[in-house]
Amino acid sequence: MTARLAVHHVTEYTYEASVEWAHHAACLAPRDTPWQTVSGWRLSIDPLPDGWGIEGLELDAAELARHLRRDPWGNRHLSFGHARVHEKLVVDSRFVASLRDRPDPDPGRGPAWEAVAAGLRYRAGRALQEADEFALASPYAAPDGTLAAFARRAFLPGRTLAAGGLALMHQIHETLHYLPQSTTVATRAADALAQRSGVCQDFAHIFIAACRGLGLAARYVSGYLLTRPPEGAPKLVGADASHAWVELWCPEQGWLALDPTNDVAAGLDHVTLAWGRDYADVAPLRGVLRGGGVATLRVGVTVEPV
Repeated sequence: MTARLAVHHVTEYTYEASVEWAHHAACLAPRDTPWQTVSGWRLSIDPLPDGWGIEGLELDAAELARHLRRDPWGNRHLSFGHARVHEKLVVDSRFVASLRDRPDPDPGRGPAWEAVAAGLRYRAGRALQEADEFALASPYAAPDGTLAAFARRAFLPGRTLAAGGLALMHQIHETLHYLPQSTTVATRAADALAQRSGVCQDFAHIFIAACRGLGLAARYVSGYLLTRPPEGAPKLVGADASHAWVELWCPEQGWLALDPTNDVAAGLDHVTLAWGRDYADVAPLRGVLRGGGVATLRVGVTVEPV
């Protein structure tokens, strides 16, 4: 099966006082994958960043490409700044994603998870693998004894890696309560697990840190969900904002895309934006500014079939 989805993501900051100077970093350029082809990406920023084009004109692809840089994982990041006084910042991103079905994780295929963890363990002279760095701790997804013990409830001795990953996804979905505003963007995996609540970012971080506690490799995926599902299908949690899920490295099956917030494998409802070790690598928009006082943030996301 296939699907074509139009994505519209607006971020608006309104400041209580004038901003005198600002510099921002954005990870909003969608990427192509084996299951996704992106077309027509457009980005508008108001006020127009310093040194960018002509005020009032939409940025074209060539102008955008001039300001993009790639990180080690192939994501494209955008840096921009303002040296003029302003009271509001609006960043508007639009594109179309053409999606193809990806194979479902097969719990009966592949080696036991212990063998995969042993293969990821550092040994002198071993060639580096793509998955190696995703088995290491990162700021928001650092493993500890509690997270490792939580993972062992799903990764039973001798269980295949895919079966363990699916079991961990189910376990997180059943254990944690989806509760908006119960955490912040700075909440770490151990804290979210301790309070048994969070949002999609926390569900993903717990999964990743738990796997890393057993020596397995998992990465954080940022993206979007279909806003209005087909008739008769349930609406997925997190569909009206940017979303996050995980990918678990399985040597025989590649990266297994799992959404613990909704307890499903990622499919035609999931549009990939970027991936990294955790949220810090792929935050959609962050910045440093002088002035502004308290900022009011409004984020709007719409994902609809073309």
